[in-house]
Amino acid sequence: MPKMKTRKAVASRFRVTASGKLKRTRPGRRHILTKKSANRKRRLAKSPLVDAGQVKMYKIMMGV
Repeated sequence: MPKMKTRKAVASRFRVTASGKLKRTRPGRRHILTKKSANRKRRLAKSPLVDAGQVKMYKIMMGV
């Protein structure tokens, strides 16, 4: 059986932490930042963890 290929689209969106959890970036921080408040931009900058129900699927896609 050949090795599974990594889904590059998924691998570029998520990072694996040292404990094996997945971090993601929040949408809405790329452009049109002038109308967004500093408080909102600061909240968007923080990286949350991926929801528990989706972690297994994304890890399989990433080959982790």
